[in-house]
Amino acid sequence: MKYGLQDSGTFFAWMEKNARDTPDKLAIRSLDQAKDITHGELFAMANRIGRFYEDRGIGANDRVALLSNNSIEHLIIYLSSLAYGCTICTIHVEMNESYFEQILKAVDGKIVIAQPSLSVLESLSERMEGDWFSLGEWDRNSGTGIFKEFNKYEDSTGNWPVAGRTDDISIFYTSGTSSKPKGVVCSYAELYDNTLPILDAFGITSEDRVLDYRSMNWMSAQVLSAIGTIAKGFTLLLAQKFSVSRFFDWINDNGATVAAGNPTVINMLVNREAGRGQGAAPSLRYITSSSAPLLVSEWQRFEETFGIFVCQGYGASEVGWIAGSHESSRKLGSVGKPVNYQKVTIVDAEGNSLPNDEIGEIQLNGNPAGRYRYLGDDGSIRINAEGSALTGDLGFIDGDGFLFVTGREKDLIIRGGVNISPLEIDNVILQMPDVADVATVGVPDPVYGEQVIVYIQPKVEHWLTVEAVLEHCGRHLAHFKMPHEVIFRDKLPKTQRGKMDRNALAAEWKAENAVA
Repeated sequence: MKYGLQDSGTFFAWMEKNARDTPDKLAIRSLDQAKDITHGELFAMANRIGRFYEDRGIGANDRVALLSNNSIEHLIIYLSSLAYGCTICTIHVEMNESYFEQILKAVDGKIVIAQPSLSVLESLSERMEGDWFSLGEWDRNSGTGIFKEFNKYEDSTGNWPVAGRTDDISIFYTSGTSSKPKGVVCSYAELYDNTLPILDAFGITSEDRVLDYRSMNWMSAQVLSAIGTIAKGFTLLLAQKFSVSRFFDWINDNGATVAAGNPTVINMLVNREAGRGQGAAPSLRYITSSSAPLLVSEWQRFEETFGIFVCQGYGASEVGWIAGSHESSRKLGSVGKPVNYQKVTIVDAEGNSLPNDEIGEIQLNGNPAGRYRYLGDDGSIRINAEGSALTGDLGFIDGDGFLFVTGREKDLIIRGGVNISPLEIDNVILQMPDVADVATVGVPDPVYGEQVIVYIQPKVEHWLTVEAVLEHCGRHLAHFKMPHEVIFRDKLPKTQRGKMDRNALAAEWKAENAVA
């Protein structure tokens, strides 16, 4: 294969460099499919897919819709589309199935690629525009579905990418677990510029083997693990979904050095795999934690059980990764140091910068010309914010430059005009050895505006009383932060991304107490 002289600041250039320098190195291993693809093979497929797009007149800002779950085929198409420069639109299958028609109309893709198990799409394809293809399977010969079409083309390099830095490169949909999913629109620059800084913040290099099972339809996994594979030339170990029973076997059988995680995963591993002890994963440098706040007590319990570092990261769908940490640069309770280009500041309600260690709203100021955009139901692109953007989270930066996230602004409980962080109360109650999980919510109160309600999931075969909880809280919380009511549940609701669903609990309380 001949290699072109590509602009070094492109997804294509990353892929080309890996194919030139380490063509036989493993790029992606799909653990459930038992399939591997090398960096050389990935680049060859990217060129074939580019020829396929070119032959169909796909250019910059033309959209390709990809409806599939984690697979080697999904990532080949996703990464190849970035290298070519069209707009790749990834849509999570289970979470967004009831919204397929609305999403596909808004995306208006020139090409729609769907995994063959989605029978609901058959009727849609008959009455909607675009060329529809079955995802099929990749192999080194002909393949099936759309891969049979790809393999009809030569793997010679074309004049790609067709897009520039201001063109749209990606649209992905949020989980939509509590409301309609939102289509987040990213420019080439926004996606590209987020990748290397966060990989460096996590200390990830070409020598790493990264285990990830998060949906590759979400930006956090796409940037860190999928795009990271071509940006750094490391090996991605891909699983379709998290499995508590297979997690450590995946690591040990494949020599994983970094594993993706979140608070739910960390809790499940401690609760069910603690018997593996300190030798659970000798090759593992650390496990990440993101997507939701990780309580310090959970963090310490995991590290004490397995002897494996936990390194937090932080980001938001609309703005990408914001901060990260690794085993040599981390601080207990912190999500890491913000990446420089995001220019994170902590501001008060009027937008004034706050000093170190003072809690306020987390604001990004990285790109004065930046636009944070959504795809409307009618297919139009709507600008949510320009230049600076608030994340909706509260936090502070300490004197060493570490960022701490203290909660969501929308989750704040305002009791008698005083702000109360639910996470602070959660942390206090989790210190009780009989507590497995906890969620503090605010509910309407005719006198104080809001009251503090605590939901607790006790550990199995453990006994807790309301009196014991209140006595414990009384020793650690100011009087105005004390729970008004303590409610026990066998299990607390989580979203499909593992976040505590405080909205569901607040709605449950209102329904049970006939409060509008």
